[in-house]
Amino acid sequence: MSAASKHGSTREIAAVVAQALESAGIACDVVEPADVATATGYDAVVVGSAVYIGQWLPDARDLVDRLAEQLREVPVWLFSSGLADQPSKRGNSAPATTARVESLGARGHRHFPGKLDVLQLSLAERATILAARGKYGDNRDMDAVRAWGEGIAAELVAEPARTA
Repeated sequence: MSAASKHGSTREIAAVVAQALESAGIACDVVEPADVATATGYDAVVVGSAVYIGQWLPDARDLVDRLAEQLREVPVWLFSSGLADQPSKRGNSAPATTARVESLGARGHRHFPGKLDVLQLSLAERATILAARGKYGDNRDMDAVRAWGEGIAAELVAEPARTA
C-alpha cells in the first residue's frame, strides 16, 4: 500500500484501506511512494494519490512509472482523493488516470472526496481551490473507503495463492 499525500488526508485514507486488508488476515505494508524500491515480493499492490489540479502527485506518478513492469505482474488497485465529490465528475476520469489503469491492467480505480483544511494551505493553494470552487472541510466517507478495502480483501482471499 502506498499513497502520495500532500497534507496527510490521502495517507489517512490509505491507512483505512490497510486496516480493512489486515482485518481480513492480509499482511499490509504502508510505504511512502518515494520509499518504494520494488514491488517484488508483494502479492498485490494498492497505490493512491491526492489529486491537485487534476493530476496525481509526482511521487505517486513516479512510483507507477518506475515499477510499471512489476506492477503488471500482480493484482493492482488505484485510488485518488481530491476536490471532486462525485466519481462521475470530469476530474476523476482524467485521461492520465484512465491510461494508468489500462497500462497496469489495474483491477480498478476509485476516487474518494478529500479533506481541505484552509489552515494547511498556502496562499497559492487557496487561490487554486477558490478558482476550482473547492469545498473546505472533511468530505471523506471513511465507511466507503473501508468498504472498498474490504472488497479488495475479499477478492484477494478468494484467489488461489500465487507461487513465486
